[in-house]
Amino acid sequence: MSIMSSSENEETRAGREAANDAAERNSHSSAGSIAPDASNSAANDSAERNARAANDAAGRVEDSAAERNSQAAKSTRLPDGRPPRRSGDGWTYGSDGKKHWGLGGAAGLMLLDPERGVLMQHRALWSVEGGTWGFPGGARDVGESAVDAAIRESWEEAGVPDQDGSGIEILDTHVLDLETWSYTTVIAKTLRRFEAVINDPESIQLTWVPLDELTDYPLHPGVAAALPTLLDLLRPHL
Repeated sequence: MSIMSSSENEETRAGREAANDAAERNSHSSAGSIAPDASNSAANDSAERNARAANDAAGRVEDSAAERNSQAAKSTRLPDGRPPRRSGDGWTYGSDGKKHWGLGGAAGLMLLDPERGVLMQHRALWSVEGGTWGFPGGARDVGESAVDAAIRESWEEAGVPDQDGSGIEILDTHVLDLETWSYTTVIAKTLRRFEAVINDPESIQLTWVPLDELTDYPLHPGVAAALPTLLDLLRPHL
């Protein structure tokens, strides 16, 4: 149910690529500096240390970006440096007479990790229903399917699932149809472990919430209204 698309993925990805390049250069340098008759274990140890250092550097870049985004989400003012508008961005009205985000509708991803629960987003204070909890999501691009939109928005905001949608299984969908506007909740489960990261200023926090604890959170009104139906759709897959 986002209003913006991510601009922080590029920074995090660039940091990781730079760190990996440095690790590869250091690995080659270390291996070449050892005398031919030296033990291979020395080169392997050096390469392993460099790889750990590279991973630590990438993690620091990611953590720094996530913290900046989280701080921006705690403000009631729209963040600066917003990314370009996408084709589906904009307000429209539904049959309920209320204003909704997404010229062609919107979609969100209800992603279940069988061991940890559902990935929930603590929404930015500057956003609609700010401070409540919901699923990562946002406006559909022109011509974009609801499933593709839900996966894209979740990847942009939370870094999960993979950008191409791999690593998850789509289980079902639920559509709130307001004639001129609709919201599709795509229900899916993880096939491997994912670590969510705050990739843009739309999230104060991202966390996996057990199913029986979802109602303990102050939910976005749309999520709260749909939750009983969503859980009914999810139960056959548990």
